[in-house]
Amino acid sequence: MTSSRWTLIYLVTGGTLAAILMALIMATPRTEDGIDWFGPMIPGGWMAWTFPVALFFFVIASLLILFTLLAIRFPETPRRGILRIETTRGDRLFISLLGSAFICLGWLFFFGAPLWGALILCLIYAAAVFRWV
Repeated sequence: MTSSRWTLIYLVTGGTLAAILMALIMATPRTEDGIDWFGPMIPGGWMAWTFPVALFFFVIASLLILFTLLAIRFPETPRRGILRIETTRGDRLFISLLGSAFICLGWLFFFGAPLWGALILCLIYAAAVFRWV
């Protein structure tokens, strides 16, 4: 496939993801004071679809799309890291997401609700996983 075709694929994918993100922002409930970021997006729905929940799933879906494009455009061979198992980019993404979930749960147990510190730890953990695992 030519380079210009990949550029078109990247632009269409990025534009589609940007449009979906804008739709999520537009679907966020509004009050007299402005946007209610934590209000239910579907009142009376069976799941608590707030903007942070929708954004979480949007980020996971975007990562899966990105890694699929990377696997098609730049195929890789599995490598052995410090765990002594062969891993690909997708494996390392799964390991980092799973570990990040446990980091966030531990943070909530020991420190409570604001998860900004846990987010920083998760980013450091993910960088280490992608570098050494």
